[in-house]
Amino acid sequence: MSEERHQQRQQRLKEQVDARVAAAQDERGIIIVFTGNGKGKTTAAFGTATRAVGHGQKVGVIQFIKGTWPNGERNLLEPHGVEFQVMATGFTWNTQNRETDTAACLAVWEHAKRMLADPSLNMVLLDEITYMVAYDYLPLGAVLDALKNRPAHQTVIVTGRGCHRDILELADTVSELRPVKHAFDAGIKAQIGIDY
Repeated sequence: MSEERHQQRQQRLKEQVDARVAAAQDERGIIIVFTGNGKGKTTAAFGTATRAVGHGQKVGVIQFIKGTWPNGERNLLEPHGVEFQVMATGFTWNTQNRETDTAACLAVWEHAKRMLADPSLNMVLLDEITYMVAYDYLPLGAVLDALKNRPAHQTVIVTGRGCHRDILELADTVSELRPVKHAFDAGIKAQIGIDY
């Protein structure tokens, strides 16, 4: 391809991008969902939260399921003013007790509702909440109501596999991570700083 043809093609692309940027004038918080069976949903969410903190925004984090593992993200972000509320039971397949898991979920959900109503928070991360809805520990209606009634400027990130279709429909941005290859399947142990 000649340099001139390449330049013409890039100019057409630039014009299309510029037109889309000019048309996007709505300023409000959004709902972002990271779902799918692939690795990286929480990592993507925390990357976005870290970006927000880096820009001086106020972020709150609710973590369902991952309550007992060391938490590198918390180690980094909490000293920068990020509030973490973590479901204390850890992985539900380890506890195998629906009653205690539901109680733990509902207790941390109270913090989530508080954060989702707090106009001082620019972003709230609801890590692994999709499982709480899927396992019926948390009523879908309560989640949808809290998401719909949050402050207009507040962005919410939802993570977890099998996100309920009503949450997907409400979301502004949805990314589905697809597994292609995973080191764990080859017998490589989860590593601190890489996997958690």
